[in-house]
Amino acid sequence: MNLSHQKILFVSSEAIPFAKTGGLGDVAGALPYALKKLGADVRVVIPKYKCIPQEYINESKIVAEFPVYLEWRKQFARVHEYNTSIPFYFIENNNNFDRDGLYGYEDDHERFAFFCKAVLDMLPRIGFKPDVIHCNDWQTGPICLLLKERYHEDLYYRSISTLYTIHNIQYQGIFGRETLDILGVSDWCFHSEGVEFYGNVSYMKAGLVYADAINTVSNTYAEEIKTSQYGYGLEGVLQRRSNVLYGIVNGIDYEAFNPETDKSLYIPYSKESLHLKKENKKRLQKDLGLPQKDVPMIGLISRLVDQKGLNLIAEKMHDLMQEDIQFVVLGTGQYQYEEMFKYMQGVFPEKVSANILFNLDLAQKIYASSDLFLMPSLFEPCGLGQLISLRYGTIPVVRKTGGLADTIQSFDEKTCKGNGFVFNNFNADEMLGEIRRALHVYQSREKWNILVKNAMESDYSWEDSAKEYMELYQRI
Repeated sequence: MNLSHQKILFVSSEAIPFAKTGGLGDVAGALPYALKKLGADVRVVIPKYKCIPQEYINESKIVAEFPVYLEWRKQFARVHEYNTSIPFYFIENNNNFDRDGLYGYEDDHERFAFFCKAVLDMLPRIGFKPDVIHCNDWQTGPICLLLKERYHEDLYYRSISTLYTIHNIQYQGIFGRETLDILGVSDWCFHSEGVEFYGNVSYMKAGLVYADAINTVSNTYAEEIKTSQYGYGLEGVLQRRSNVLYGIVNGIDYEAFNPETDKSLYIPYSKESLHLKKENKKRLQKDLGLPQKDVPMIGLISRLVDQKGLNLIAEKMHDLMQEDIQFVVLGTGQYQYEEMFKYMQGVFPEKVSANILFNLDLAQKIYASSDLFLMPSLFEPCGLGQLISLRYGTIPVVRKTGGLADTIQSFDEKTCKGNGFVFNNFNADEMLGEIRRALHVYQSREKWNILVKNAMESDYSWEDSAKEYMELYQRI
């Protein structure tokens, strides 16, 4: 197969700019374009959710309508094709997808069983036979199972390979045994080396067991998930399949995240005009009601949950307030962390700005205006926040885990090499020590400017990652 002419169907439960709840949406909206630049014939398919802006539906055309069977029930799928430089397909079924949210419903097992079957059934109807179906996270795991256990009898499907990507192994799509009947798969798949998971069916395990190859979104995370600490019960499967398990770090869209052209910024800037980055900070300080002075600003844009290391921050927040800093938070999450930041803002109004919401425009302003970006995660499959902050010359302070370990190199004050600050253990004292080391380096204007330029010269665009995916498609 010619490496640059591969046919790839990218299957996801979300993709920007249509529907997004997390990092998967960013990947599905950006990686396919990078693959196309390398010559792949790539297409993307997602459900037609209620939240997809009507303008995209209006500009799409219906290319297929057909029945999908779940047990004895006959449902209908309608496929819309929306063309940018690559085709996006939206699979419509109002009973399953015309809802306010994307996930979290009692019938998610049926909704995504329908989606997976509809994806396979649409292929001959739209005249596209992929070399590889690239599945992502638990919502698409059954595709790998169905291809091997149901569709292999049809010659059309026999030569199609699958790649299954884990974006976060914590979310596994675990449902009752009756799910096998809905999928139309034989009971003999229900065993410890099949889809059975502690008496239930796991959609993610279906992907891990039946895919031709598996990858996750950083090399370190690919190793971590083979251990009991990070594998969430699936480490045994991943150890058995370690010969086809790969790590490919995510990228970000360097056109979308560009301090020279980002319309959300107060003033555009580059590594040659870092004084304008300071101007962004002054303007943000004014908007947030913080004193306009040159002190290190620490940004935190995150879900406020334990996984993101919020318990470490809570433990050391009073110590941080003894430093000459400003701390700007944007995000929502667990009640105790939301209330903690509100309380700290009340006690230290000149040092803390707690923005308990999500606002993309404000997020970009914080990325551009902050001096430091805090990500003390318990685990992080890849992480996008640190990649975006590097692009804007905002220095990450991270824990050495997953993609954070693969993308952030700790700054060496003697050689001036490195692009951030890294602490090893999930420990509040270690985190505080590394923040204080960063604040110390900040006092040396010469070293700090070198560090900022190191960060902005780090290249985590999609180009290199897309080449790795193309090689992996070829391998399988």
